[in-house]
Amino acid sequence: MTGPRPARGLRLLADVGGTNARFAIQRPGAPPSDLRVISDDSFPTLAAAAEAYLEGLADAERPRLAAFAVASPVIGDRIDMTNRAWSFSIDALRQALGLDLLHVVNDIEAVALALPALDASDRRQIGAGAPVAEAPVGVLAPGTGLGTATLIWHDGKAIALASEGGHVTMAAADDDEAAVLGWLRRNLGHVSAERVLSGQGLINLHRALSALAGATDEPALTAVEIGGHAVARSDPQARAAVALFSAMLGSFAGNLALTLGALGGIYIAGGVVPKLGAAFDEARFRARFEDKGRFQPYLARIPTWLVTHETPALLGLAALLDRA
Repeated sequence: MTGPRPARGLRLLADVGGTNARFAIQRPGAPPSDLRVISDDSFPTLAAAAEAYLEGLADAERPRLAAFAVASPVIGDRIDMTNRAWSFSIDALRQALGLDLLHVVNDIEAVALALPALDASDRRQIGAGAPVAEAPVGVLAPGTGLGTATLIWHDGKAIALASEGGHVTMAAADDDEAAVLGWLRRNLGHVSAERVLSGQGLINLHRALSALAGATDEPALTAVEIGGHAVARSDPQARAAVALFSAMLGSFAGNLALTLGALGGIYIAGGVVPKLGAAFDEARFRARFEDKGRFQPYLARIPTWLVTHETPALLGLAALLDRA
């Protein structure tokens, strides 16, 4: 956050991921509008992408207040994005865009801030369980990468905590998973959760399963194609990859719930799971979420939800600016 406190007025919001940047305009008390999705490859810098969005607006008024969510740790003024070759100074970006105030937060932190504003149509529960009021909530988001965050309450106020849980070492739950992770380790080095629980992660799982099955040609499928083959039952390794993804995501979500004491629930955001649609094995996910030995009853009471709102980070950014 840099610059003096401006008057409340038109706001620029941006959710900047590893693949796309979503820009919107928002006024206090109103939902985000004028949404535009820009491919990150279309512009050399975030400043150029934001300026192109602003120039395309019909409204002559230019926002003086902004909040950006970025798929990266936010530590100090310098931002180096994890899965995107963009880096920038927050203060230099503020000046370049003519802003009085610019907040920059982690993208999944912004999603966490949006959770209190979601209604029944913005989420779908997977499995059973009921939330404990004002207990910690965990968020995990498989997308270009794997983001995590926590929502806690203090004096009735929701507070989001960013984290980099997607880069923890992925553990195997059985011998088959150990074989897959072993193959990935030989080919990639360190195998974080992100290496298997993201868009690229699904591709990695498909590659590993194909190689372990004796395939001699390197698979060249996208994550969406893998999901399509899984639904159509046209590729046994695609079906196995999505099943493994579903199970491993359940294990990771259960680990997150135990680590955080997330009796308020676990939310799945990000673009991968919605795109998998019917290919995502919800029963397998939930079974593995609860499969924690003596703590199965503890996990069984924790609800898990899939976020169905298309732009939750923008809602979270609006909530952040409401407090500015």
